[in-house]
Amino acid sequence: MKFFVKLFCLSTACCLLTTSLTGCSTLSNNKGSANPGSLEPQAILKFTDVPVPVGLKSLPEQSYSFESSGVRVGVLKYQGKNNPDQIVNFYKEQMAMYNWNLVNIVEYGQRLMNFERENETCIITMQPIDWGYTLLTISLGPKSQYLPRKARTPVKSEL
Repeated sequence: MKFFVKLFCLSTACCLLTTSLTGCSTLSNNKGSANPGSLEPQAILKFTDVPVPVGLKSLPEQSYSFESSGVRVGVLKYQGKNNPDQIVNFYKEQMAMYNWNLVNIVEYGQRLMNFERENETCIITMQPIDWGYTLLTISLGPKSQYLPRKARTPVKSEL
């Protein structure tokens, strides 16, 4: 009889321990996000007004940036297993918070998003690469200045 009581107690303890260790693994890890499945921005950014989703790893050997006298230029590359649809939605939401205006989105195997504001443009490209990874490229630079040309008077020919 003592054997069965010990076996029952041991079995119950194992079940409780297993349940307590694995029972919480099904809880969501959205960190209070209003939109389930949405991405969060990284805390450390190269350009403070161009967010990057959490989960993307910087590729510094393929990136560069330059800033001088208020002019910023950069090509920043990241890669990760983030879903491209989630990345597009992330940038639609986040870039508006930094006063970037979405100009257009082009999809042709890869995705290209064009943003602009007063005197800068930002092009964000998402390209699928091997093993389900996505290569994210952020290109930032000044807007080209439109200089109106004077109309030339047509040359009259005498025939």
